[in-house]
This record gives sequence, C-alpha cells and structure tokens, in this order.
Amino acid sequence: MLAKRIIPCLDVKDGKVVKGINFIDIKEVGDPVQCAIEYNRQGADEITFLDITATHEGRGTMIDVVRRTAQNVFVPLCVGGGIRTIDDFRDILRAGADKVSVNSAAVHNPELIREAADKFGSQCVVVAIDAKRDGKGSFHVVINGGRIDTGIDAVEWAQRVYKLGAGEILLTSMDTDGTKNGFDIELTDTISNMLDIPVIASGGCGCLEHFSDVFEKTQASAALAASLFHYGELTVEQVKQHLAKHAIPVRKIKA
Repeated sequence: MLAKRIIPCLDVKDGKVVKGINFIDIKEVGDPVQCAIEYNRQGADEITFLDITATHEGRGTMIDVVRRTAQNVFVPLCVGGGIRTIDDFRDILRAGADKVSVNSAAVHNPELIREAADKFGSQCVVVAIDAKRDGKGSFHVVINGGRIDTGIDAVEWAQRVYKLGAGEILLTSMDTDGTKNGFDIELTDTISNMLDIPVIASGGCGCLEHFSDVFEKTQASAALAASLFHYGELTVEQVKQHLAKHAIPVRKIKA
C-alpha cells in the first residue's frame, strides 16, 4: 500500500494567511512562507495554498508567495483559487508550484482540464470538487464556497474530470466542512473507490481518529486539514505517529 499523505491547507489573502468563519470575520494570522516552512519541518507531505483573493489584481501577490515558498520548502506545492485560464496555470507553475487546483473554472469550462493536462501533464492538474448532499441520496457539485448548487451529480462529475485528464481530485464535503465531526466517509469512499487517480479527503477533520478513520474506511490517498494544524491543535508529526500505530503507511516521521 502506498504511503498516505498529510496535507496542511493555507488560505491566503493579499499575501497573508487568513482564517474566518463562514467566510466572514476574516483575520490575518500569519505569513504563508513561514507557515509553510513550519509545516515542512513537521513533515507535511504536501502543502496547499488557496488564494481567496482570487482576482486578477491579486495574482501577482500570490505568485510572489509561491516563488518565495518554493525557495524555502522542498515538498510539493499545490495552488488553487481564481485559476481560470491556461495562462494562470503557466504563471503559477513557473513560480514554483508543482500542481494547480481548479474548481469553479472547471465546472464552467471542462475543456480547461483537458487543455491543462495536455500542456503541463495530468500530474499538475488537480480538480477540486465541493460536494453537498441533495436530500435524495445523491451529492451535488456546489461552487462559490458552497453557495451555488450546480445541480451536477458529484459522482458523475468526478468520473468526467478523470476522463478529461485530471491527475488528482481534492474532494471536500460541504456537509462536514467546519464541523470537526470527521470526514465524510460515504462521499469519500464512493468516489475514491471508482477512480484510478488519487483522491484527497477534505472537510470535517477534528481529531486524530478522524485521520485513521478515513484511511481505514476509504481508498483516499491523502487527507487535508486547515485550522486543526493552523491553530496548533495537532501537528503533522502527531498525525503520522497516530497513523503508524494503526498500521497505516506514512512517509518518514520527523524526529
């Protein structure tokens, strides 16, 4: 079995790491490069930056953050938020990112996935899928931070983006996100079991047991968390030590 990856996620606005609740009360809480360096020290397998400014005017700031991080951190960097064009992909990758994540833009223009995969390789293309239960036993793709229900079946969408050339899926359950009650096992299991590309579980992690739970009950390749790491409730080392005790393979644990 391949080692499972642990991925801290940082929300970046105007060059600063920020946190908020339900997209309000946004507060600056740190420098993204310094945060990334600390997560690298802890043994993170990858780091994800989400540009919540997501505007053309803010793109230069994010590119500078990526460039400075790539000079100091030696784990893969994935950057998402506001990516709409092939030029956006190129700019972020040239700055030093290893992967680029697209969400709403892929929904509006699915061919962007194929074009990016053809130009840069599938390994660079991550499609972020935010999914929410429809109350009838299915999951719908939602965009704009969960505020807009596209009506697209999330399972069918995952299959489609795979066929278009996505190399990985970042799967966030909007039902569990922020609850700290655990990852959405049903959603993650359904999608990770039917695809031959890695699926990153996201949304709802609140304790060590939630990490082992998602890996024991689904085929997820990685687990992503944000505030849990950012506010020091857990470290990457603690998560990896916990997983190792549960006989779940992880990459080297930092001393």
